[in-house]
Amino acid sequence: MTLKIRIAEGGAPYEQVRAQISEQARSGALPVGYRLPTVRGLAEQLGLAANTVAKAYRALETDGVIETRGRNGTFVAAAGSAAEREAAAAAGAYAERVRRLGLSQSEALAAARDAVRAAYAE
Repeated sequence: MTLKIRIAEGGAPYEQVRAQISEQARSGALPVGYRLPTVRGLAEQLGLAANTVAKAYRALETDGVIETRGRNGTFVAAAGSAAEREAAAAAGAYAERVRRLGLSQSEALAAARDAVRAAYAE
């Protein structure tokens, strides 16, 4: 697992950790069942506070990307189907793009709903 935190680029460090682990899990670079470093271990490797890594791990667990197995550690969770992974990647790219364009969350959601409705119209 390779993570690079770029403080100068402005993204919150925990979000950079979350996004990079999520992407590596979805791409298969981190296979299902891969054991992640401990929170403290990864924090030391990256030069971050343990709370920063813990916050990223909590978000990843909420997203279903990783799972914690008590004292046994934290692992990459079983992934969904290839179509679900591709849809999640596309949705992530869309969210990032509309955020950069300056759309509000409600505007972005409305645009996505309209596009989905148009695509599924019969």
